Amino acid sequence: MSSLQALCCGLPLRPLPENRGRWPGVPHAPVRTPGLSPAEEQLALRNALRYFPPDIQELLAPEFAQELRLYGHIYMYRFCPDMEMRAYPVEQYPCRTRAAAAIMHMVMNNLDPAVAQFPQELVTYGGNGQVFSNWAQFWLTMTYLAQMTEEQTLVMYSGHPLGLFPSSPRAPRLVISNGMVIPNYSSRMEYEKLFAMGVTMRWAVIMGRRRARSPAAGGCRPELYLVLPWTFAPMSRGGWSRATRSAASGSGLGSQHQGGAGSAMTRPLGPQLTVLNAGRRYLGVQDLAGKVFVSSGLGGMSGAQAKAAVIVGCIGVVAEVDRAALMKRHEQGWLMEVTDSLDGCIERLREARRRKEVLSLGYHGNVVDLWERLVYELDTTGELLVDLGSDQTSCHNPFNGGYYPVQLGFAEAQSLMASDPAAFKCLVQESLRRHVSAINRLAKENFFFWDYGNAFLLEAQRAGADVGKAGADKTEFRYPSYVQHIMGDIFSQGFGPFRWVCTSGDPQDLAVTDQLATSVLEEAIADGVDPAVKLQYMDNIRWVREAAKHRLVVGSQARILYSDQKGRVAIAVAFNQAIARGEIKAPVVLSRDHHDVSGTDSPFRETSNIHDGSAFCADMAVQNFVGDAFRGATWVALHNGGGVGWGEVINGGFGLVLDGTLEAEQKAKMVLSWDVSNGVARRCWSGNRKAHETICRTMEEIRGLVVTLPHEVADERVLQQALRP
Repeated sequence: MSSLQALCCGLPLRPLPENRGRWPGVPHAPVRTPGLSPAEEQLALRNALRYFPPDIQELLAPEFAQELRLYGHIYMYRFCPDMEMRAYPVEQYPCRTRAAAAIMHMVMNNLDPAVAQFPQELVTYGGNGQVFSNWAQFWLTMTYLAQMTEEQTLVMYSGHPLGLFPSSPRAPRLVISNGMVIPNYSSRMEYEKLFAMGVTMRWAVIMGRRRARSPAAGGCRPELYLVLPWTFAPMSRGGWSRATRSAASGSGLGSQHQGGAGSAMTRPLGPQLTVLNAGRRYLGVQDLAGKVFVSSGLGGMSGAQAKAAVIVGCIGVVAEVDRAALMKRHEQGWLMEVTDSLDGCIERLREARRRKEVLSLGYHGNVVDLWERLVYELDTTGELLVDLGSDQTSCHNPFNGGYYPVQLGFAEAQSLMASDPAAFKCLVQESLRRHVSAINRLAKENFFFWDYGNAFLLEAQRAGADVGKAGADKTEFRYPSYVQHIMGDIFSQGFGPFRWVCTSGDPQDLAVTDQLATSVLEEAIADGVDPAVKLQYMDNIRWVREAAKHRLVVGSQARILYSDQKGRVAIAVAFNQAIARGEIKAPVVLSRDHHDVSGTDSPFRETSNIHDGSAFCADMAVQNFVGDAFRGATWVALHNGGGVGWGEVINGGFGLVLDGTLEAEQKAKMVLSWDVSNGVARRCWSGNRKAHETICRTMEEIRGLVVTLPHEVADERVLQQALRP
């Protein structure tokens, strides 16, 4: 028989407990009917097996598969403890803190057969009010609680213990999120599938139930317990996120913003890194001289693509239907040249390509006309004039000015949009089909296209365009999201858009921060870093050095660079100490874009490369918001919508003021470490190997960080054999 001590020693694997199946004489949960496809059944089984090492997966797989098919869920009955489940007196739990012992008391109470509705299915009440999704999660949670100190917080994603993360004695010891699903996919049918796959659940009840024995846990602080409805404001970053703007980094409350509205690609650094990495991945080159990048959108979503093309040394051609937006970017120096002539555009492109010029060219016209002309040139001359392509129209808002159909001029389109929305929608969808058709033709050659996270492929699919991919899941299309192919490994390494704003408004302060940030990265390289990390640091050093001479600041004195956890913390400490010495005259505000490692759950962008079925879950963003708050952020924000549209994303953001004090430095270390580690740990748990490497390295460096690591399924045949009809 198990004991409280044994419950806190990890999963019982050596030897495995006997599989006693369902208990007789106690009520059991009704059979669930999630309606999983064969691929989803395999994913559910894979997700269950990741709790266990490969040498026992072959034994466990058949019984887990049987549970899934008999009961609609994998409860892992074998691991139901062979002991009396009840609320033992708090002093009997083998813990390092009384708070952890009190939490254990609550957990055990909710699984007491006298209290729980379906105790062996871990349902405490309401038919599906889960304490955990499976018994492996119970064992791991009890083990973490036994280990926990007053400087750690246990993070729970819908029953799954993500791990122990550094915090402070005044912080909650436990943060729970449950049933957090991207709004447009939060339906009963979707819930049943997600629960069956083991990636979400309804209500983990930790607080006492009405029939519960009273806990003898006097004096301990309460844990934080979250069950949140989706009633957030439709913003893409933090609150008031467009309060100030800076093309070099811009600021706003919550996660900061720079340039025009939209994704991280609205600033030159994001497009710079994207185009650089696209050249490396798709073209196999480091030098982009003479290579042509074609895109669209210089207003609502991005004015930065053209400037990025210049910084990386290629030819950027960006179409824009709104002449005012086009000329604004030209006057700001973001576009070197503009033209109203499609013939002139093609002629200038050819010339620049032949001479390997660095050029940013704005075409005043519809991008569909440009793509179709590039197809015409290919078909009539055999010459492929474009190497890389994407789209940065505000396609998440396609029927209200985010995307203009090729059949109409700008003013005519605006008129029809107001007078006959249904007719306008039809034209937009027809235009999207033509748009994709042209891209598909070019992609048969040595041309590479990616979705820039603006819902272009999603809306094209809804319009009936040919963007499908055989055997793909719901987040994949014929062309990848830039997160899936280009930025995904960066996020898994903990790299994302880290920002700062010099509140003095003095350009000299910005110059000091540029020098400090560059020095920090150079010192890190000199000390020795992973080659992939070194490459990212070098790209960012190049970026910071180029930024000043390209006149990128519009608004507040601000900057952005893509950094990992270690880099962000080191830069923040350097800034804070410079403020204390008087080298920077006023406080500096730190933040990031929502387009980052941890802050956003967005299945068609930031989390599109999450393949364990949890891409449509939003625990990460909600946990990020809460964790930043109690670790010392100056402000936090949580939003529905932004980038890919209302109902398609949940964003969490923060702002942190550095004022030169020791307290500010301590807060920065705590907030920035959590703000990255949360997302890397989640990506690791989903099966991303690069994230696994990153979080393991971080656990060696950060005291108090202990993350649940997944086991890979060593032999795919184990899944196939277990799920045979």
